[in-house]
Amino acid sequence: MQYVPFGKLGFEISRLGFGAMRIPMIEENGERHPDTARGVELIRHAIDQGVNYVDTAYVYSERHNEEMVGEALKGGYREKVKIATKLACPFVESREDMNKMLDEQLKKLGVNCIDFYLLHALNRDRWEKMKALGATEFLDEAVKDGRIKYPSFSFHDKYEVFEEILTAYDWQMAQIQFNYLDINEQAGLRGLRLAGRRNVPIVVMEPLRGGALASPPPEVKKILDRYPEKRSAHEWAFRYVGHFEQVAVQLSGMSTREMVDDNLKIFDDVKVGGMTENDLRMIGRLRAAYKKRMPIGCTGCAYCVPCPKGVRIPKLFATYNESKMFDKPEALARNYGYYMKNEADASRCVNCGLCEKQCPQALPIRQWLQTVHKEATENK
Repeated sequence: MQYVPFGKLGFEISRLGFGAMRIPMIEENGERHPDTARGVELIRHAIDQGVNYVDTAYVYSERHNEEMVGEALKGGYREKVKIATKLACPFVESREDMNKMLDEQLKKLGVNCIDFYLLHALNRDRWEKMKALGATEFLDEAVKDGRIKYPSFSFHDKYEVFEEILTAYDWQMAQIQFNYLDINEQAGLRGLRLAGRRNVPIVVMEPLRGGALASPPPEVKKILDRYPEKRSAHEWAFRYVGHFEQVAVQLSGMSTREMVDDNLKIFDDVKVGGMTENDLRMIGRLRAAYKKRMPIGCTGCAYCVPCPKGVRIPKLFATYNESKMFDKPEALARNYGYYMKNEADASRCVNCGLCEKQCPQALPIRQWLQTVHKEATENK
């Protein structure tokens, strides 16, 4: 296992972190909860092999994940790791709610103090809400009274929002989605480098894009097969993220013993600066091959919205492109259902054409909306 200093905090952290969100679920007496026996075995095995960072959250596993992690950390394991969990911002409406949730989490985890406490999945709207409710003051108080050590946040929005949040408070860590496809999405490479300049360590979620990068389509696999250095698709993805000095930890949602052991072997050799120039060029070819699979040339500029009927055009196109990129029609049907439920799907289009007049790419938006709706509902 490779270890790196965790920013300015004075300790070293394993480059592989255990993301507990994907522990398998079971159902007993009509209630779903994580398979605690399996979760405990997997987490402890990873810790025994050198992993010293475990990530959970209030909302994971239908709010039972923290209890499972708490079981795993009994018997002396708590002292071997740093724990990260998160304040569920959508369920908070007051400072009192924040304190109640944190106290509940401490009880579930069976600990007196949480190492990394994150404002969960911040975007523009959630950040504004948290500021109005005094979340940073709450974090300061929780540090002062000893319930948490390191105030942090996780993030899903554009770079400009990330920059605003990162520079607004003395954060001890930021958690972002980052992988070789997302270098210009969300916080992206710019956010990674900004955090480095501010000496804020980065924990990366989704280094495999939810596992998608581990199962490449044929044209991507062909590039890997032709490359002289033979590694699995998921190892290349991990090595790419680990190449950047700003990244302290990569989270992997490991759900089997085989996954844990494979990742442990990979992270024995995931090093900062470990990619050669040829490696990076090859990764660029992988990225281009994935992007080529995206049929709609939408850049996400959002000039086409707001739609007078509320159709979320860029979001629908992104969902469609993702399904094509990874050959996942079932994901299109599932995600499209969310927009139907919120009356923002393509069927709301009245063919007015206002969106096409605003599109810098001159896309046939109305035609693509029909295609998206047809394929999404056919596969549902």
